[in-house]
Amino acid sequence: MIIRVLIIDDSLFMRTIIKDILSRDPEIQVVGTAANGEEGLEKIKELKPDVITLDIEMPKMNGLEVLKQKSALKLQPKTLMLSSLTSTGAAMTQKAMNLGADDFMLKPKDPAAVREIGQELLSKIKNIVKISYVKKKVTVTTGPAENLVVIGSSAGGPPMLDIVISSFKTELPAAILITQHMPVGGFTAALAQRLNRISTMPVKETENGDILNTGNIYITKAGFHSVISKIITGSGKKGGKIVHSLAPPVHSVRPAVDKTFISAAEIFGPRTVSTILSGMGNDGGEGTLAIKQHGGVTMVCREQDCLVYGMARSALDRNCVDMVVPLTGIADEISRAINKIAGA
Repeated sequence: MIIRVLIIDDSLFMRTIIKDILSRDPEIQVVGTAANGEEGLEKIKELKPDVITLDIEMPKMNGLEVLKQKSALKLQPKTLMLSSLTSTGAAMTQKAMNLGADDFMLKPKDPAAVREIGQELLSKIKNIVKISYVKKKVTVTTGPAENLVVIGSSAGGPPMLDIVISSFKTELPAAILITQHMPVGGFTAALAQRLNRISTMPVKETENGDILNTGNIYITKAGFHSVISKIITGSGKKGGKIVHSLAPPVHSVRPAVDKTFISAAEIFGPRTVSTILSGMGNDGGEGTLAIKQHGGVTMVCREQDCLVYGMARSALDRNCVDMVVPLTGIADEISRAINKIAGA
């Protein structure tokens, strides 16, 4: 299947760069470009694309207005918003998701760096044409989780999260806590909102004091480390709650995967399963080691499925990884490990 893409952006430079990136992939055909929302709507009717990439701030008609008017069209192409790395961009992104955008991507502040996100852009476009929305959630067991899955990712991670989270078809006897490096201001809330559409289990951004409940998925709020503190469940076992910390960044990031993983190991011990997806740098290596030392199960995604392999390699270099898993098999391996732990 060839994916037909329409690019809507008021910047000639951005249209040119995006078209060049997409045109290099044989699975994608750029059917046209538009310089503003009004022109974009007309070209949606004329060209019938499968996907549109949509800038938010444009003259004549901005991206939010396009989304409002697109909903009345017979053709409903999937929509990838291109958001600037600003607080305004984050607020607009959340509004766009509320209006039915299918996904979003962060544009670098430096236009010359746009080519650096080319591979992720291609992944996003290919993912949104495949991902279907969940109309009915599973029945979630209430109460604090006695088992925990922790997932860490950075650059290239969001498209991988789509695949992992949408692959869970039933409730897990565990809570899932995802730490994804993102800028502050609302982008992690938009990510949680998006993942909630494709997940059988409910997904939310963390709030300070959240109890980690069975069958729920949590996205660490950007700007805070999500540290897990101990609670005692009704059956007398250890559970956890989220404490947002403004402690200094670790590996130059906050939230840091290591902060979450290490606290998970201390509270949940052998009832922890960890996974590292794509990401640059060393974040996650020490945390994976801590989970292994406390008797938990550790895995990383295989290198050919990752945009960047620094985080996974940091764990592998510490000889603390139980499994290296293809992206499409991660959900099954997590389920298998957690069900084994829960039945122990």
